[in-house]
Parts: sequence; C-alpha cells; structure tokens
Amino acid sequence: MANETWGAVSDGLIEGRNAVIEALRAGTPIDKIYLAKGETDKTLGHIASTARAAGAVVVEADRRKLDAMSATGAHQGVVALAAVREYASVADILARAKERGEPPLLVVCDEISDPHNLGAIIRTAECAGAHGVIVPKRRSAGLTSIVGKTSAGAVSYLPVARVANLPATLKELQKQGVWVFGAAADGDRALYDADLKNAAAIVIGSEGDGMGRLVRESCDFLVSIPLKGRIQSLNASNAAAVLLYEAVRQRLAQS
Repeated sequence: MANETWGAVSDGLIEGRNAVIEALRAGTPIDKIYLAKGETDKTLGHIASTARAAGAVVVEADRRKLDAMSATGAHQGVVALAAVREYASVADILARAKERGEPPLLVVCDEISDPHNLGAIIRTAECAGAHGVIVPKRRSAGLTSIVGKTSAGAVSYLPVARVANLPATLKELQKQGVWVFGAAADGDRALYDADLKNAAAIVIGSEGDGMGRLVRESCDFLVSIPLKGRIQSLNASNAAAVLLYEAVRQRLAQS
C-alpha cells in the first residue's frame, strides 16, 4: 500500500515527492507535473528543475486542485501525469515521411485541451497514413493514459511531437517545403479546392475558439469544410478526419 513517504503510481498518475523523483530518475516519460502553488520547498524546486530539463511541462496548482486529482490524498504537493510514450521531434516526423518516400502529411493541434479529442485525432491520423501529429507544450492535452486509450493504441505507432512555439514551428515547416492549411469556418477557399497532394500540415484549432491569432496568421491557406445543416461547426476530431481523408483521396487519385 502506498504511504505518505513514498507516494503512489496509478493509471499514469504519480503522486508524492519520492515517487515523482524516482520516476524522473528512471527516465519515465512525464507529460506534466503539477506543483503546489506558493511552495518554496527545496525538494519541490528540485523536482521542477529536473522535470523542465527532461522536457516536461511544470505548472503551479492550488491545493484544492491537487486534492481533487489525487487518488491517495497523500500527494505531498506534487502530482505528475506520466506520458504513455516518449515525444518525438518534428525532424523525426519528417524523416518518417522521407523513409516512406511520401510527401509529408502532418496534423497540427492548436490548443486541443480535451484528451478525448486529441486521442481521436491521433487515431484518425494513424489510420489515414499521416506521418505525425504536433501539439504545443502549453494549453494542450498531452500523451496521457486517457489519450492513449482514446487513440485505441494509435499512439504506439504514430509519433507525436510537442513544441514550445507553434507559429515558429509552422514557419520552419514552410522553409522545408511544407504547405500549412488551417481549418477555419471563414476560410478563403473551400476544402475541395485545396491541393493536399504535396507536403502538407493540417492545423486544427480548439472547438471553442478555433486557431489562435498567431497560428492562424502563420497558415498559407485557410480552408473551410462545406456545412449544409443548421449546425455550423464540427467537433475538432471530426474536422481533422474530413481534412485528412480529403488528403488521402487526392493522393490516391494521383498514384
């Protein structure tokens, strides 16, 4: 049984100072670490610096949030979410496309905070033969156990990269010959007029606000999905599926 000294690990949740320290020391992929707000304890400071060096996101949270997250009630001011696999780099994703002899097909998720949506997008991207998914470090779901389960195992096959600056990443992709297509209700062209046969990154924004301004301005094209019903928006994962399979259709037609 877990005790207050050593903490606990349960379904991707790692609680307690020593449990989190040991996970970091063992190289366990960590998605995010929540630390008690206002604490100046040296141990928590060590955890924060070690986690950041390992690429994990560190956020401050009040004790009520930590208590609500905790399964044991003995979190000692720190709760970590383990990642179901290590994150890839954008270079890894582009290399994957090159190895397959295919023009890159990427999905970029801008502030998709719902883990079920992110898991569904990863699942569809893998089924469509995309080469990888890119998410931002902040204000985004990560590769947690919920995402892994919702993806139906697709996270085991499709690389996911996490980047600090999404607009800068899009500009770097453009320098490497990748066209960036943002999904937007007020897009300047209809989806079926967009050329997705060549190297393409499809950007999907959050359901509530869509793409952020800087991400939107970084796109080469804004494409809209024809909507014929009374509801004038699609779930983010459904929108990703529509764009991905239009890319699949176009690529199959020219092969």
